[in-house]
Amino acid sequence: MPALTFATRRTAVFVVLLGVVALVGTNARASDVYDAAVAHAGRSSDDLKRDSLDHPADLLRLAGIKPGMRVADFLAADGYYSELLSYIVGPRGHVLLINNGAYDHWSDNAWQQRLANGRLPNVEHRTMEVEHLDMPDHSLDAVLLIRVYHDLYWVATEGPWPKMDPNLVLNEIARTVKPGGVLLLVDHSAKPGTGAADAGRIHRIDEEYARRDFEKHGFTLVAKSDVLRRPDDPRELITYKGPMVGKTDRFVMVLRKQR
Repeated sequence: MPALTFATRRTAVFVVLLGVVALVGTNARASDVYDAAVAHAGRSSDDLKRDSLDHPADLLRLAGIKPGMRVADFLAADGYYSELLSYIVGPRGHVLLINNGAYDHWSDNAWQQRLANGRLPNVEHRTMEVEHLDMPDHSLDAVLLIRVYHDLYWVATEGPWPKMDPNLVLNEIARTVKPGGVLLLVDHSAKPGTGAADAGRIHRIDEEYARRDFEKHGFTLVAKSDVLRRPDDPRELITYKGPMVGKTDRFVMVLRKQR
């Protein structure tokens, strides 16, 4: 075998170094705080089943949730995301698991079991009227609205859901988020151009309508993701029961508070 020239040896060393850097980068990505939250010991079997549908590490990474943040999980129901946020923000952070009375009712107060015996000490449950949030101005670094924004436009004909003014609710959310804070918005896609018309009928909302709605309240779109897209969804069927459960097309936006 002929002896390696200096240039050849230098190239070989460079290739090896590139491989090491790539390996380190891969290991760092695989063990980041978002994946670690999903892999955290003690999560329930129901939560683990939901992970494959929600891709929570991808969403929370996109939103840039960081240790030490104060975050509200808005209309959080049983607190699936609240638990993941708890692990990410850590002991110096705080998570508000916010429900109104209806969401507490629908979740069968499952948040109580999640928080029992101080299991998530940095998570605080609050029941609030969402048109009048009992929180100081600019007190939140981030807010999550996961498949609940459309409910602001839902006018129920029966049951515990209150009629509300979406503009007032978004005013309150905007009031509580710091300038520069973020909002992670995920919802079931309606057909383009339908606005909020399908919010009650099939529990969907138009993506562009949603973006404009939040822009009117001082937020700017800074990131999107297709990780929850389902091109096979005809966007004509109800989302929370029947054949579309777990199969809906969902839009993902991160919006930043500008003022």
